[in-house]
This record gives sequence, C-alpha cells and structure tokens, in this order.
Amino acid sequence: MQAKKEEEEGNGQGQLEKRVNTVEYWTSAGQGQEQRNNVQIVHHVHPQSHPSPYATSGGVLAGAAAAIANTLQSAKDAISRK
Repeated sequence: MQAKKEEEEGNGQGQLEKRVNTVEYWTSAGQGQEQRNNVQIVHHVHPQSHPSPYATSGGVLAGAAAAIANTLQSAKDAISRK
C-alpha cells in the first residue's frame, strides 16, 4: 500500500486518531488482473497515564538484560556462600 494522505485529529472520546487514506492493491489467485480499492486506515493512539521507562523496544531489552544480570548475581552470591 502507498499512503496518500494523513490526518491527525481528536475524536469525541478524547483519543487521538491518525487517519491514512491509501490504496489497497491485490490480485486473486489464478487471475492476472490487479484490483485496487481506496481504503482509509484509522490508528487510535492510546495515551499512557504513567509512561513506563521500558516503553520502547530498547527499553524492554535493557530491562530484560538488567533482570538477567540480577539473577546471575544472586546465583553467584548463593554459590559463593556455600
């Protein structure tokens, strides 16, 4: 699909919506004729009341790495105390 037009606006419920007008291309199996339809895609943006420090994929990986490091350190401490 190729985007033609984008609009951002609030809806009646206080959410931000992004509308993208585009064209959908498809071909049925066994047929060579391409079909085109004008379509509109609506993305609903959900605001976070308490943004997480791990909101991005990099943050998720950093959080997972920190959890693994803590687990390994706990295991090392437990082994060294025996």
